[in-house]
Amino acid sequence: MKRVGEVVRTAQGLAVVRAPDEQYADIGTMVLDENLDDVGRVVDVFGPASKPYLAVTPDAGVHLPTLLGNVLYAR
Repeated sequence: MKRVGEVVRTAQGLAVVRAPDEQYADIGTMVLDENLDDVGRVVDVFGPASKPYLAVTPDAGVHLPTLLGNVLYAR
C-alpha cells in the first residue's frame, strides 16, 4: 500500500487530504484507513504542485469527522 496523506479537514462533504510530497494518488483511486477499511475515492487534486491536496468523497457510512488527523492509503 502507498501512503496517500493525512486528512487535514473536511469541507462540503469531502475529506481534504494533504499529500506528503509531489507524488500523489490519481483521481479515482480507492483510499483506505489504517485498518484497511474502505474510506472513499479521490475526486480532485488541487493546491501547490510540491504538496498538493486531494479531495476524497467518502463511501456510504463513513463519518467524516472521525477521519480528521488519520493517514489514508491507496489500494
